[in-house]
This record gives sequence, structure tokens and C-alpha cells, in this order.
Amino acid sequence: MKFLSARLGALVLACGATTAAWAAQPLLTPAELDTARQQPAVRVIDIRPPDAYAAGHIPGAVSAPYARWRGPADNPGQLPPLDTLTQLVRSLGLDQDTHAVVVSSGVDSTDFGASARVYWSLKYLGLRNLSVLNGGLKAWADAGLPQDQVAPSVVATAFEPKPDESIIATTEQVAAQVGNPQTQLVDARPVDFYLGKVKAPTAQVPGTIQGAVNVENGRWFKPGTSIFVSPDEARKIAAELLPDAKAETIAFCNTGHWAATDWFALSEIVGQKNVRMYPESMAEWSQDPNRPMEHVPGRGSQILDKLKGVFG
Repeated sequence: MKFLSARLGALVLACGATTAAWAAQPLLTPAELDTARQQPAVRVIDIRPPDAYAAGHIPGAVSAPYARWRGPADNPGQLPPLDTLTQLVRSLGLDQDTHAVVVSSGVDSTDFGASARVYWSLKYLGLRNLSVLNGGLKAWADAGLPQDQVAPSVVATAFEPKPDESIIATTEQVAAQVGNPQTQLVDARPVDFYLGKVKAPTAQVPGTIQGAVNVENGRWFKPGTSIFVSPDEARKIAAELLPDAKAETIAFCNTGHWAATDWFALSEIVGQKNVRMYPESMAEWSQDPNRPMEHVPGRGSQILDKLKGVFG
């Protein structure tokens, strides 16, 4: 009840004056977004595929499909060029005075990673008034809230990015932290990936970065949903899975998608300091055999797995 009262109090302040204080909330419920979207400074960013957007979306939402925020097919976690992202942000009518609310489909917890990744990308570019619709469009529809098929006209901004290097880790920076007792490397993938039993098509070999611990991205959600747990529950999960405080945390996965959820949970919800994400993740890390890894199967097992892929 205390948490609910605090959120309602923030909402009253926002409606009575400005959305600035409320905009700091990283997660919004459908009811909160339904109120907030009436404010001219709020921009709803629908990252679902174009056909899903066209079929129905939150009134006033603009379309920015998730693929536009991603890198090339062989390294999708890589950030698009800065000028490409800048033009995208401008075309959506976003600037420092905008409260951007990211909306995905809400089909499952993996889908949440798309919202978290776009949120992270916008924060990296220097935007700060950011939120994610908790539960995505599914939660919005389940609440019986309105949708339409109107694509709004948006005036482009002159936004200038100010990249926040404190929330991103390069391959070289990750390599420099392997073995550092003050840095926690967090693998956000399901446990079979972490243990090297399976690998993504973009990875060269199975396994994980040496010294990493496994914090599966799905742990942060109410079972069977894409609805994020409360901040108190998130803090309990973090204390259970990462009991030893470190000076820095770096989250990774296969292609910087699931890792975005761990980053969002630890940085934005739990409130840990110095949390970064390695966007290229294992798709890039595993390409160099000299980079330290763990849980890598023997050469014979790898050959057998490849044969199973061909003949199985």
C-alpha cells in the first residue's frame, strides 16, 4: 500500500503541475500511462512490427519498430551508427523535454527485453525522461483501454545526442574487467546458454565469459507474464542472486536483448550504481578464441552438436 500511495501521490503532482517528477518512474501501469498521455510532453513509442501497429495502438503512439534500434544480422546487439539513431529520435519528435514511454507487445518476458533495450538506447543518447509500459500493449488491452489506427503527425526535433558512456561497455572494457574482484559480470541468458549446452546462431562457440554469474532475465517477472515485479521484490531477487556487492556490474547475453532486462532491473529498478551493458555480448565475444570463457564444451562435443544440427 505504501508503494501504491507513493505512485498515486506522484501522479497527482504530475497532473496538477508538470510530468517532470513522474517521468522519472521507469515503469508505468496502463492506468498511469492513460493519464500521462494526455500531457503534450508525453510521447508513446510503439516498437512492435508495423503491421501490429497498424492493426491498433495506443492513441497518439508513434511507430518505431524494434529492428530500427538494432545492429546488423551478424551482430544485432551492436548499436546502429550514432547519426542513424539521432535521425530516428528526431523523427519521433523526441528531445530533452519529452517524456518517452516505450511500448512493446507484452507477449512474454523476452518481449520486455525489446522495451528495455530501446529505453537503454534512449538513455545512452542522453535522454532522461523515460518509462516502459509495464506489461506492454497486452496489459493495456487487458485493462480495456482505448486503441485506434491513426498514425499521428509528428514534428521532428533538432535533438543533439550526448552519449552516456557510463552505461555501455565495449569488448575491450569487458576484457579488461575479467578477473577483477570489484566487477560483476552478469549473464542474462537462460541457464542452458550459460552452461554451454546450447548457443545462439550468432555465437562462434557455446559458453560464457570467464567469471560471469547467471541471472536469467525471466526472474524479474510475475510468472507467465511480461509484468515486472515490484521494486521491493526486485531488490529481494537481486540480493538473492547477487549477494556480494561490487563496484561495477556489466550485463551481457547473446545480442544485448536479454541483457537489457538485467541492466534495467539492476540499474533502474533496484537502483544499483555503475551498471553497464555490453551490447554486442556473446555474438562478438565468442568470435575471438583468445578471449577467456567458461563452460565451453570440448572440441568433440562441438563437432557432434554441429552434426546434430545438420542431420538431427
